[in-house]
Amino acid sequence: MQSMFILLFLVVIWGINWPLSKMALSYTPPILFAGIRTLIGGLLLLIVALPRYKKLQLKKNWHLYAISALLNIIMFYGLQTIGLGYMGAGLFSAIVFIEPVLLGIFSWLWLGESMNGLKIFGLILGFAGVAVISAGGFTGDISSTGILLALGSALGWGLGTVFVKKTGDRTDSIWMVSLQLIIGGLVLLAVGSGYESWGDIQWKLPFISNLLFISIFVIALGWLAFFTLVGSGEASKVGSYTFLIPMIAITCSSFLLHEALTLNLILGLFLIVLSIGFVNITFKRRMKV
Repeated sequence: MQSMFILLFLVVIWGINWPLSKMALSYTPPILFAGIRTLIGGLLLLIVALPRYKKLQLKKNWHLYAISALLNIIMFYGLQTIGLGYMGAGLFSAIVFIEPVLLGIFSWLWLGESMNGLKIFGLILGFAGVAVISAGGFTGDISSTGILLALGSALGWGLGTVFVKKTGDRTDSIWMVSLQLIIGGLVLLAVGSGYESWGDIQWKLPFISNLLFISIFVIALGWLAFFTLVGSGEASKVGSYTFLIPMIAITCSSFLLHEALTLNLILGLFLIVLSIGFVNITFKRRMKV
């Protein structure tokens, strides 16, 4: 029950994140925004991590924190925030969420998780659902740059999730999440400071409230929830549920940003639900053996 509550929180909060991030970009350059929100999230988690300072083992594990920051923060959030400037939040999120398919494949290759016919079929259905939802947005010219940035973001997230799962017995989960956010945030701020202007940030109430909400709930609590779930079960199983996030993102974007909401969403959602069912039926049956 607790895991389902955490999973529900994660899916909803990460779904809302996409239109909120798109809205924030009207007040700030993308790379600086990515750096600010991840750094704030990391510093908030640092407060929780400090009492566990004996588990930090920075000299021994610094390279693990750095690699995780590169994949999960710099690639995932950096490319994501830039890419949202090239297409709608709903469509962009749908493309990014090819990640659960990549995660299922990576988990099979590097984590030794099972890959049988039903699970493969479930992952394919999930990808098909995302593809159908994406097709609803192709009513005009779609930026090839945006598509590449979305795919790069998905690749970073998939590799990063498997990396954290594979090295989970060597690091403390709270320190891992906190430091990857701080390191990634500092790198993004350094890059953003070189190519963007701090003077272009409009520190207005809508932006500040948006920034704080994303930093606290989406970044700090969201990543902690995600890796808590990944650490307690199969990475691909958790990944299958994230197929629901683009559905929430597209629905919220249609209301908040007036992005087109098409009938493709219904068929896509149906395929997504089937995908989750196939992946979890496989999981439960294997656990009973």
